[in-house]
Amino acid sequence: MEGKEKLNDYGVGSLPTLIYIPDFITESQQALLLKNIYGAPSLKWKSLKNRRLQNWGGVVHEKGLLPQDLPPWLTSITQKICEQSGLFPLEINHVLINEYLPNQGIMPHQDGPAYFPVVAILSLGSPAVMEFTPHPRLRLCIDNAKSNNSVGEIETEKCLEDHNQISVLLMPCSLLIFKDKAYTDCLHGIKDSEVHQYDGAINEIEAMKNYVLDQPLLNSEGGDCKIIKRTTNRVSLTCRLVPNVHKNLFKF
Repeated sequence: MEGKEKLNDYGVGSLPTLIYIPDFITESQQALLLKNIYGAPSLKWKSLKNRRLQNWGGVVHEKGLLPQDLPPWLTSITQKICEQSGLFPLEINHVLINEYLPNQGIMPHQDGPAYFPVVAILSLGSPAVMEFTPHPRLRLCIDNAKSNNSVGEIETEKCLEDHNQISVLLMPCSLLIFKDKAYTDCLHGIKDSEVHQYDGAINEIEAMKNYVLDQPLLNSEGGDCKIIKRTTNRVSLTCRLVPNVHKNLFKF
C-alpha cells in the first residue's frame, strides 16, 4: 500500500468498515518481529485460559492509560500503520501481542471503551479465520421494535441482512483494520479449532492470491469445504490508541 489514499482499495465486504491489506509486511520483517517477541523476558508473558499474551505500552485502566514507551521494534510497525491508514488521530500507544496454539482461539468480544474506535490487527505465523457476528443487543432492539409494531417486516429483514455473520481470512503478514459498524455493532472472535473453514470469507480472493490451497475437506453433505489447517502457532499484534493518557494513576 502506497499512502493512505490507497486505503479504500482494500475495503472488503459490505459491512462498514473492514479493511484487509495482504502482505502489509515482508516475510523478513515478520521473522524479525517474531524474534523480538519470543526474545522478550519470560515475565513479559501472561498466561490466560486459551492463549498467552504480552502487553506493551502500559496499563489500560477504565479512565485511560498509565503509559510506558513502546520499544523501537514495535513503533516501526505502529508508525507505519498510522501513516498509511490515516485513521488514528494520534500515534498508536498500546499493543497487545497474543499467541495462539493451533487449537486455540478467542471468544467473540468487543474492545473496551478506553480505546479510540479503530483496531489494527497484524497477523503472524499460522493463518486463521476471524468471524464478525452481530452484537446481541441488535437482535434485542429489533425484537422489541417488532413487538411494538414500530418497524415493518421489510425494515427488519434489511437490518438483519446488514448484520449477518461474516468471516475474514487472516493470512500471515496481513493487516486487518476495522471501525464504524464493524467496531460498534459486531463481536469478533476466532474458533478454538485446528481446522478453519473459509468458504464464503469476504476476502478469499485477496487472501489466497499468493497462498497454496489446502486440500478440500469433504463435508457431511458431500460437498467440498475450503479449509485452513493450523499447524503452527498464530501470533497477532492488536494495535490501538488509548486517547486518555495519565502519567500518574493516582492523579486522575
